[in-house]
Amino acid sequence: MDARQLGYFLAVVDHGGFGKAADQIHIAQPSLSQSIANLERGLGVELFHRVGRGVVLSDAGRRLVEPARQVLRDLETARDAARSVRELERGRLDMVSMPSPGIEPLTAMMSRFAERHPGIAMNVEGAFTADEVVAHVRTGASEIGLLGSAEDLRTAELRVIPVESQPLVLISPPGADLPAGDTVGREDFRGLRLIASQRGSIMRRFVDDLLADVDGVYLAAEIAHRTSILPLVLSGFGHAVMPAAWTPLAERTGAAVRRIEPAWHLHVSLVSRPDGLSPAARAFVAMAEDWPDP
Repeated sequence: MDARQLGYFLAVVDHGGFGKAADQIHIAQPSLSQSIANLERGLGVELFHRVGRGVVLSDAGRRLVEPARQVLRDLETARDAARSVRELERGRLDMVSMPSPGIEPLTAMMSRFAERHPGIAMNVEGAFTADEVVAHVRTGASEIGLLGSAEDLRTAELRVIPVESQPLVLISPPGADLPAGDTVGREDFRGLRLIASQRGSIMRRFVDDLLADVDGVYLAAEIAHRTSILPLVLSGFGHAVMPAAWTPLAERTGAAVRRIEPAWHLHVSLVSRPDGLSPAARAFVAMAEDWPDP
């Protein structure tokens, strides 16, 4: 039994016979009769009594009418659901992001995508290193990953789209005693207490490079959860080296932000599988290819 057979069965019921049903659904009457015969054979019951040149529903046929209508209604609902996902009216997009790209450009990218496709729900998992993001996408746990790395990313099996490059900045407590201006050089880090993320990030590489090269720089704390870094800076505990994505949030909360010269950059990339993506993921990747332009 399949949906096509049930549709033919209901056509015969609704149009009162094989001839009229065949005309209405544009099928040859012998083909319609054969399909109904196959349905009866598969169910092991007669659905119609043949009376002269007409047909009358059997008891089994009468009992099948409503379930058959419900099956076809449910099938149409399923088709509508699939169609809405294909046309980006509904659906879900599973993503993973490192913390700094998760502030920007992820916020702006998600906002633009939501304007275009408001029916798509977005789920964003967290990861601390580029390797974790790549593993999430490679194993299919997430369809799309956003990560930051010291160099342009290259990875086998995945598609990589460069999104933007963010210079590192020094975020300092309000009123910190630093040289005037909006930039700092390496020597300006003498005497500063630094809050650093754990090893594996470009920010930590920069801090370790300072510790090895500049006297009087102190590592005050290693913080795994980068969301804790800005509150520590605001409390006066120390200074932090972060990507420029943190600048608007840091300045709104009262912290001082200075560019670091010579500049180090966090390269932000979007990664995805090269094929087999959902319609929502394909649309997000297409948007990233033109980022930041519409």
